[in-house]
Amino acid sequence: MARTTRSGRRRAKPGASGRGHYFHIQVRPKGEFVQFRVQALGGIERVAGRRADGSWDTQKWLIAKGHAHIAGRRLVPDSSDARNLLKKMLSSTPVHLGGDRFMAKPRHRLPASAKPTRAQLRAWRRNIKKAQAARRRMR
Repeated sequence: MARTTRSGRRRAKPGASGRGHYFHIQVRPKGEFVQFRVQALGGIERVAGRRADGSWDTQKWLIAKGHAHIAGRRLVPDSSDARNLLKKMLSSTPVHLGGDRFMAKPRHRLPASAKPTRAQLRAWRRNIKKAQAARRRMR
């Protein structure tokens, strides 16, 4: 695979020219992964990467240009799938890097060793109190 042209210029990164069919939202650096797989979810595609230890994670999201558009320096969703991705699957608003490329932070996932969280403990206690109160009312 040639990385340079005869004139010595390097090839452009995917989405850098702004002439492609997708907006690229990078979530994690490409260097963290050794293998990639694309999952098509309608007009949205997930590029999953496999790490050297065998675990899989999202490297970037691809949104078809028919599902979103750029207004100023923001990515604005035009479909419910794109809206769901931008609101629920990312923990920050995508930052425009240039062309069709954006960068965002991944959704925060807690390891099992960090659970239960304080919020989970509060919810459990609240639910137990609700159940106890309901049982007292039934007597």
